[in-house]
Amino acid sequence: MPARKRAAKKAASKAPKDKSLESWIWDAACSIRGAKDAPKYKDYILPLIFTKRLCDVFDDEIDRIAEKVGSRKKAFQLAKADHKLVRFYLPLVPEDPEQPVWSVIRKLADKIGEGVTTHLRAIAKQNPLLEGIIDRVDFNATTHGQRDLDDDRLSNLIEAISTKRLGLADVEADIIGKSYEYLIRKFAEGGGQSAGEFYTPGEVGEIMARVLDPEPGMEIYDPTCGSGGLLIKCEIAMEAKMKGKARTFAPLKLYGQEYVAETWAMANMNMIIHDMEGQIEIGDTFKNPKFRDRRGKLRTFDRVVANPMWNQDWFTETDYDADELDRFPSGAGFPGKSSADWGWVQHMHASLKADGRAAVVLDTGAASRGSGNAGTNKEKTVRQWFVDQDLVESVLYLPENLFYNTTAPGIVLFLNKAKPKARQGKVFLVNASQVFEKGDPKNFIPQTGIDRLSEVLIGWKEEEKLSRIVDRAELVKNDYNLSPSRYIHTSDAEEYRPLAEIVAELDALEAEARETDKALRKILKQLGV
Repeated sequence: MPARKRAAKKAASKAPKDKSLESWIWDAACSIRGAKDAPKYKDYILPLIFTKRLCDVFDDEIDRIAEKVGSRKKAFQLAKADHKLVRFYLPLVPEDPEQPVWSVIRKLADKIGEGVTTHLRAIAKQNPLLEGIIDRVDFNATTHGQRDLDDDRLSNLIEAISTKRLGLADVEADIIGKSYEYLIRKFAEGGGQSAGEFYTPGEVGEIMARVLDPEPGMEIYDPTCGSGGLLIKCEIAMEAKMKGKARTFAPLKLYGQEYVAETWAMANMNMIIHDMEGQIEIGDTFKNPKFRDRRGKLRTFDRVVANPMWNQDWFTETDYDADELDRFPSGAGFPGKSSADWGWVQHMHASLKADGRAAVVLDTGAASRGSGNAGTNKEKTVRQWFVDQDLVESVLYLPENLFYNTTAPGIVLFLNKAKPKARQGKVFLVNASQVFEKGDPKNFIPQTGIDRLSEVLIGWKEEEKLSRIVDRAELVKNDYNLSPSRYIHTSDAEEYRPLAEIVAELDALEAEARETDKALRKILKQLGV
């Protein structure tokens, strides 16, 4: 047995045979300072696990070339001369060519942080696709003269990562991808308010993807892509649908934009480790969307998915008025300073092709704020425009405590620019407030719930205490309130509905009472009473 394979086997033997890849990956993360502090170090942990995958796959490719040319030494030389022979060329050559490529990093004994940083930057330099992704972290960084991650803990992390091989024959792309998503979710659990910047619960993403039903070759866009999870869920849903139907089919074309640099890097790593190719741009989508056509206008897509940060209050009316991309139409436009939720919905609508569909996660209040209130509410005005244009296909009211940065339920708003004739003038509402199981620290929708909700939403199936088809006239009567809990009451609805929504509903009832009283007085006056 070659020395490299003996070393890999020896490393793998250190890990318990029954330990799942997910458990291993989390143990590696905890090797720094334990589970409690692991999320603080995600910017170090994710690039290293990603690099381990790159190293092991590169090893497999070197072995493949070596079988044809006679030795790994010659294979390394050929790959160096022609980078096209491998997907990613790694300038990491062990002193003994039979040793694993990862051993170059694993054997660092002095100035480990400096050495790791140098190696990762060298890899990025050889692979433009990885620039700014794995080379943005300084493993030797200090704060006030103190190392952010000292060499002892970094060495522990490297050793923990070394206990499993992540090559092509060891773990398939979807398995390593799922495990990577698991790690991102675990970081979200300890991420507090920042978690919402990069993670949407997997079950919510799966429902969104299944309902949008993307076809092979379609272009999918997420303007606030976070770690890229919603885009990946769309590809997985499409592949699951096509399984057994066709031997070959075109993958989805995935596009995303993310504002936070660290999260942008995370999205790129996540995409590659899932073995999916996408274009992820960095920047403020609201003020400067990067995806434009040749004329400089907004590029349009077959499907759009997003979970923008809820109730952003830093955009002004000027930001809407100054827009040159026709995203905010007359009759809709500025939804008010307190929340950009419907501003994002308008951006997504403008990013859709003529027959495009979208799914966006919003704060629950976005469905009802302003309804029943005296005077004009700008957010309700935008919501009314979408209903009157017959763009809203369905609204899903989610259970409480799913999201890592809030206990609020949230909704998923589904748009369709080309609703089938049978669905025109109607909106399908689903109150899934009770479709969940208790978890620690967060609730979750079980697989049976995911299947049920997906099937109900796709087929517009009415079920008692769960779903209803509502005519536009009823929505108008309720002052364009789109909250499913307004129309569908479960036995324990009051226990789970947020206070803000109940107050909004009371306002609506009071307004109705005033109108009724006014009409009654008019009748009585005519009767001379």
